[in-house]
Amino acid sequence: MNDPYPSSKPASYRQPDRPRSLLERLSDFISPEPDTRAELLEVLQDAHERNLIDADSLSMIEGVFQVSELTARDIMVPRAQMDAVNIADTPEAFIPYMQQTAHSRFPVYEGNRDNIIGILLAKDLLRYYTDENFDLRETLRPAVFIPESKRLNILLREFRINRNHIAIVVDEYGGVAGLVTIEDVLEQIVGDIEDEFDLDEDQDMILPTTDGAWRVRGLTEIEQFNEAFGTAFPNDDVDTVGGLLTNHVGHVPHRGEVITLPPIRFEVLRADARQVHLLQVHREAPADTNGVADA
Repeated sequence: MNDPYPSSKPASYRQPDRPRSLLERLSDFISPEPDTRAELLEVLQDAHERNLIDADSLSMIEGVFQVSELTARDIMVPRAQMDAVNIADTPEAFIPYMQQTAHSRFPVYEGNRDNIIGILLAKDLLRYYTDENFDLRETLRPAVFIPESKRLNILLREFRINRNHIAIVVDEYGGVAGLVTIEDVLEQIVGDIEDEFDLDEDQDMILPTTDGAWRVRGLTEIEQFNEAFGTAFPNDDVDTVGGLLTNHVGHVPHRGEVITLPPIRFEVLRADARQVHLLQVHREAPADTNGVADA
């Protein structure tokens, strides 16, 4: 006769145990259990060395810990580099600009950039071509404002709950300090996500732009860079341009940071907490190459 109460069966009659989770397997190696985040990371790194987790998984786990320690200020696009639309401009005036920058969302301001009145989605501009009564102001989505001190783990949760993709970062005086997107936060966990700035994965380590500058991958070898630009940067301690800049400033440069190593001016277009991914490079005029200017 079948037992109507499966839970009352002896252990020998129960279904086989479910596969043990990674955390349960890792616990076998912990004695005593880790008391701090640093100790837990050491356990995870040990697990990687034992081939229990691969390098990508370890990197993402470390990224999750990193996100909880970073704030919006650490990864935001600075106000001066925000691609924004002036509500006073006509669509004929700003649509070419939107096509050039190729973002999907744009802050819209009125008067000055401290007065963000909404977010314009590029796809919403399709109505401009079909609706004779198109009104830009009515097309705007509400803007979300966050303080510079907002923790990224909290911001990511809010992005998910509210189905929002962009937030305007304000300083303690209420002025606009920059903006941050959900992609910016996710990149701290999973690494670089391809976007309109990215170059071809297999080539195009150095690519000229229409304004006389160049886009350069952070992983470009210094030897290749020197050959292309006629420079003589050393590669004794590091091999890549991203490593050269990190070694020079003593930290991983953040997006928007400007570093000048005469005669070259580097502007970081894309970076995460671990490495520089993409740079915009300008050659400075001889009169402007005295000293080193970091921003």
